[in-house]
Amino acid sequence: MHGLHQYVAFAETARHGSFASAARALGTVPSTLAKAVARLEAELGVRLFHRTTRQVTLTPDGERLYAHCQRLLAEMEELRAEAAGTRLEPSGTLRVNLPICYGKQVVLPVLARLVQRHPALRLDVRLQDGLVDLVQEGIDLAVRVGRLEDSSLVARRIDQQALVLCASPAYLDAHGTPGDVAALSMHTAIAFRMPSSGRLRPWQFRDGERVVEMAPPQVVARTNDGEGMVEAARLGLGLCQVPDYMAAAALARGELVELLPHCRPEPLPISAVVPGGRLLPARVRAALDALAALRSDPAGSSGRAD
Repeated sequence: MHGLHQYVAFAETARHGSFASAARALGTVPSTLAKAVARLEAELGVRLFHRTTRQVTLTPDGERLYAHCQRLLAEMEELRAEAAGTRLEPSGTLRVNLPICYGKQVVLPVLARLVQRHPALRLDVRLQDGLVDLVQEGIDLAVRVGRLEDSSLVARRIDQQALVLCASPAYLDAHGTPGDVAALSMHTAIAFRMPSSGRLRPWQFRDGERVVEMAPPQVVARTNDGEGMVEAARLGLGLCQVPDYMAAAALARGELVELLPHCRPEPLPISAVVPGGRLLPARVRAALDALAALRSDPAGSSGRAD
């Protein structure tokens, strides 16, 4: 176990991005951590951090070591909890990565109730669209929409995402209600600009057994934010196609009307994913179980049936 505290000092510094923040988390002083990391660098013969006066960032060697440390420290934490007889009681900091809108509207309420049931649990929530490396970023659990390609992750299906085409009653009174997909060309559209490419996301519809795509017609507004699309549609700018949970409240209030519901494309799976090949701390198991309940609780998943 000689030198193990040096790896703890390194991992916490990498996680927090500074010696000062890591020292506060560990209940020590920054100089103690800095010396421990310096000794580890000397023993390994590599530089683990790029240092500035305000923060530290991992070098390529540091990134590789941090990825290995995450698994080791997670298993040590689980072993300590089990030895203390608290294996079944979630505690510590649950680090999660969530899609922005779905995370705020659906997942955060679930996690808030989990913390209320387990006062020793804390949350570190990162809201962002796009994929992150769970191991490198020190993430316990992430929620992802769509088909999963990373075979190194363990996934549990928790929900699904359907796309709905909608418009405001005022817009439909002024421009008419389209009766089929072909009629959409006569209407103005609010389009989603994909952050990764800057291109407009095509609309998708089901035609029997086929899925057909079309470019949004007569684009009057474009944005990279789904909630902004819903608001623009509510204000009468045109038609938008968004994930159902984004429009659920406006649809329930009658501020939007769903169009062509029989042409909805097949819903995409929503999964909770964790890094594979490691013991799951009680906090992660509890979060997975709480999120899995979304599939059997329509009220918890914006009123959708699986």
